[in-house]
Amino acid sequence: MKIAIHAFDGVTMFHLAVPQLVFAEVGRLEAAPEWTTVLWSTAGETVTTAEGHVLGPVEGPDVLDTADMLIIPSWPERLPEADADLVGHLRRAHARGAEIVGLCLGAFAVADTGLLAGRSAVTHWAAMERFSARHPDVAVDTSVLYIDHGDVMTSAGTASGLDACLHIVRKHLGAAAANRLARTLVVAPHREGGQAQYIERPVSRAESDAPIAEVMAWALGDLAAPLHIDALAERACLSRRGFVRRFREATGSTPAKWVLDRRLDKARELLETTSWGVDRIAAHCGFGSEVTLRQNFSARYATTPGRYRRRFRGLNG
Repeated sequence: MKIAIHAFDGVTMFHLAVPQLVFAEVGRLEAAPEWTTVLWSTAGETVTTAEGHVLGPVEGPDVLDTADMLIIPSWPERLPEADADLVGHLRRAHARGAEIVGLCLGAFAVADTGLLAGRSAVTHWAAMERFSARHPDVAVDTSVLYIDHGDVMTSAGTASGLDACLHIVRKHLGAAAANRLARTLVVAPHREGGQAQYIERPVSRAESDAPIAEVMAWALGDLAAPLHIDALAERACLSRRGFVRRFREATGSTPAKWVLDRRLDKARELLETTSWGVDRIAAHCGFGSEVTLRQNFSARYATTPGRYRRRFRGLNG
């Protein structure tokens, strides 16, 4: 897969580096050696970063003719509207089947193309009001770190670009490849909650809330157990109400959603790495029945466990 990353004067080194680091590591781990990244600008000249480093000359828009994915890694803080040239490049690439990704403030440029009209999107929390005013036809979601519509994707602020890029790896190469990559980069393969937890006040993370962290570790060790809220609260020696409140503060998620997410993560891993039947996987992951697993799996991933396994079996051995 060829991934074209848009560079512009004033872009930070961090925003440019995130997708390059993640996708280059995919090649180094031999998960997909054919994945390549290229920096481009509408003028195809040198680019001066926010830190004062001069890069280039970078590629021109001709590289987009063969790109499978176009990433706008950020956008100038003054949030100018994307010019006609950039909008045209993104629309033409999208029309021929390339995926379009806007990380952090890059969501503004993607939305300027009209590709998000009638859809949902996310961007840095500090710019959400301006995003909504500029694009009232796009629903802004504060509860997630990224939103992937399949053909168009946006992510929340700054470091959420890592989460979005790991999601891209997970989508194309499977959970096992994404987990291996996350371990190599020493980052979480999937962070809980959205950036709403960072708005106005910082909140404690699960790692600093000992009862919550202990319960999460206990639950992960036995996903087949009946992990209902009362059982989790009892394990944490908290009231049901107090447990739910502290769990949400620590993770940005509800206990029920967190348990379901972990069970689905485990189910995907087992589908990719074992020959177990769906009924055995359902029991091991705590779904109770094959039917329950199939229903939740299809609702979340818009595919069946069988189709998912066929898709990733060749990628993971």
